[in-house]
Amino acid sequence: MSQIPALNTLAENLKEKRGFALNMMIGLDGFVDEIVHLVDKRQDYAHFTRIKTIAEWGARISRASGLSTNMEMVTVQTKLGGNGPILSNALLEYGVALTYVGNLGKPDIHPVFKPMAEKAKAVYSIAEPGHTDAAEFEDGKVMLGKHFTLKEITWEAMKQAMGGAEGIAKIVDDCHLFGMENWTMLPHMSSIWENMIAEMFPLMQAREVKPLAFFDLADPEKRTKEDILAAMKLIGQFEQKFRAVLGLNEKELYEIADVFGITYNSEKTPETLEKTTLAVYNELGIFCLVVHPVHTACCVVGGEYFNVSGPFCAKPVLTTGAGDNFNAGFCLGLSLGLLPLQALLLGVSTSGFYVRNAHSPSFEQVINFIESWAAGKVSN
Repeated sequence: MSQIPALNTLAENLKEKRGFALNMMIGLDGFVDEIVHLVDKRQDYAHFTRIKTIAEWGARISRASGLSTNMEMVTVQTKLGGNGPILSNALLEYGVALTYVGNLGKPDIHPVFKPMAEKAKAVYSIAEPGHTDAAEFEDGKVMLGKHFTLKEITWEAMKQAMGGAEGIAKIVDDCHLFGMENWTMLPHMSSIWENMIAEMFPLMQAREVKPLAFFDLADPEKRTKEDILAAMKLIGQFEQKFRAVLGLNEKELYEIADVFGITYNSEKTPETLEKTTLAVYNELGIFCLVVHPVHTACCVVGGEYFNVSGPFCAKPVLTTGAGDNFNAGFCLGLSLGLLPLQALLLGVSTSGFYVRNAHSPSFEQVINFIESWAAGKVSN
């Protein structure tokens, strides 16, 4: 079925939402990302051909087994990184009033985060950022991270910076959406969630409509089954005060399915995606599970499955951060009260703009992108 009518409706709905007022609080990570290309052949000091695929890179590494090799990385961009900052930066471009807490630099905020910090409503930076070399290829990316500063992100550090549990509760009470991103890399995130439930929840005001709480695990493959199951249980407990939303990419969906003991077709067909997403959703017991494969996006809300196709880009300018930009569009859509299908379309439109332009769209730019997509004018 054509998505053109839904895209046109979305564009009109967004035009009616111009001038919206939304408050959000996002955390907790922060990275300086260096986007790098791997050199295949260098012609001279200024010109080279790049290794195009992960498979080519892997083969070159394999050939060095038992020997040694020298590989050159060329930095093509240095930018803010981390799930929280990229998500926040995209939301700020949309005009959200945003508070950020995480490791953006201490005592001084790192230069890559300063433009974001200047646009934010408030920033609480409690540690130095991590660092990532993001090796980009035509078929994906490999993130090589240095995470040692993330151990400094703790509940006690948050309370010290933000006025105790009372101060945190007051900020969250003013929010339409609250997001804690990058569980995998933050060693104390589960402890932070436990303490929020124990100390912050009793201080929060009762609200007629619960705010949204968005969670992004950020590739939990390296964490143990026991840790992942415990984190899923904690996310479920956020339903006491929030409408909890868990965002996953396709790889993460099947990893969580494995943890729950859910069986699925190894061919990963659209039917497999739907059945697995529904099965994981039923295990979680939360408001919404959203999944963003490369070509499509889907979610389950209230037990109902929704799916859209994305504006696929065969040769993206930038892929690092595409998932976070999808999450920004989807979260904005839910926060604006859009229906799940419309929120999904806003998510894939946000990421579709981002990978083509290497920056997040403004509210007007995403409306124009959606209208161009509906008219068949978006390049592949």
